[in-house]
Amino acid sequence: MDLTQNTISSRFRDFLREKNFPCVAAKNASEKDTLKILEADHLACPKDDKEILSFLYDFTEMFRKTSGGFYSAAIIFKGPQQITEEEFEQLIWKRLEALHALDSARFSHDTRVNADPSSPEYSFSLMEEAFFIIGLHQQSSRPARRFEYPVLVFNPHVQFDAMKKDQRYEKMKTIVRKRDLAFSGSINPMLTDFGEASEAYQYSGKNYLEDNKCPHLLNKK
Repeated sequence: MDLTQNTISSRFRDFLREKNFPCVAAKNASEKDTLKILEADHLACPKDDKEILSFLYDFTEMFRKTSGGFYSAAIIFKGPQQITEEEFEQLIWKRLEALHALDSARFSHDTRVNADPSSPEYSFSLMEEAFFIIGLHQQSSRPARRFEYPVLVFNPHVQFDAMKKDQRYEKMKTIVRKRDLAFSGSINPMLTDFGEASEAYQYSGKNYLEDNKCPHLLNKK
């Protein structure tokens, strides 16, 4: 099906705005237009990497100038639509590694987080800004992460740090987990707070507790 850019983006916004969608921060960003969206071609293809990086740099410069609110940047890939969790895991790390390689030519890793993916304090970094990443795709085992196209959502870490300082983080976490339990029938077993385990385990949405396998990046020597 040949969908226009506006249609694909609007479908994703509608997905986040569904009444029972559990992540209240994502709903808020979509409703207040602080969710920025870029469409790319195929998740396995590097041809859009420079455009994606430029988009994320512009997003980073934009949200650094803001005060308050929740900002997210979403990359929606037009393919592949049919993809297993294992394939999705491999492809998102392929794209993230490619973006990291381009970024590292200009910027260092955010010093507020660890660059080692096996560290409990690891976070992905671009433009010396740490991001917590959420992956969505059609075959995700988590209902809240099922969207008809592969998506990578970049959430600046500093927003969560600010919420912790304002003592809003625990309240939001409780609300999201309660809503996810109602929406999905269970709480995501991979959820941990920063500093407890590498957040890399949370990016793809896969349950690594079932087969005890590490994410693609963690398997690298």
